Amino acid sequence: MTEAKGQVAGQPEAVDVKPPPERLYGRQRGHPLRPRQERLLDETLPRLRFPLDKAANPASVFGHAPEQIWFEVGFGGGEHVLAQTKAHPEVGYIASEVFHNGLCSLLNKLVPVEQEATAPLPDMLRLWDDDARLVLRALPDASLDRLFLMFPDPWPKARHAKRRFVHPQNVALCARVLKPGAVWRVASDDPTYQAWVQEVMSAQPYFEAPPPATTRPDGWFLTRYEAKAIAAGRQPLYWTFTRR
Repeated sequence: MTEAKGQVAGQPEAVDVKPPPERLYGRQRGHPLRPRQERLLDETLPRLRFPLDKAANPASVFGHAPEQIWFEVGFGGGEHVLAQTKAHPEVGYIASEVFHNGLCSLLNKLVPVEQEATAPLPDMLRLWDDDARLVLRALPDASLDRLFLMFPDPWPKARHAKRRFVHPQNVALCARVLKPGAVWRVASDDPTYQAWVQEVMSAQPYFEAPPPATTRPDGWFLTRYEAKAIAAGRQPLYWTFTRR
């Protein structure tokens, strides 16, 4: 997909924003971790971690050959990951999250207490606890069938726009790894981020970008962040971008 390397003739100019930084921002830990959480990170996470050295053949990292491979950026508490993997057991699912408390929230649901090092784990799920872009850059062209970005940190200050995952350079990166016709789902309840998504995605050549839905579409699963937003009276928007 060579068009992902530059602007396509006749398409809108890219949004003028600084390149995304080559580092992670934000917290990796919130409140101090309890002993159970420390064991989950030390004993369970390594058994589920996506092996970056096998990214050239991502289908090989799962327990059996997946029908499709999906990737979630920033899974928060993991509710969406669990719902999607339960609903689609044939899919190989790579889920990325750097916040340790979020990682523990998901891992806590996967293994019983005192079985952190021994309990069987989902063979079609792999986790990544570093910058999602490291995996996306290592994946082959057109290797993903679906991408999720559910209620990301909005980085609402204008000077922090370069930290947002929806960024012209990241859009090109996502386009490279998504197959033609593959879907990128994005959801946000933050007005600043919503306007930003509209601005960035209306100025890129890689995806069909219709207006967002204002109610959760079929096949989208509730997250804790969405529930909090609705309870607080904020209006989520739900985008479905399709790779050209």
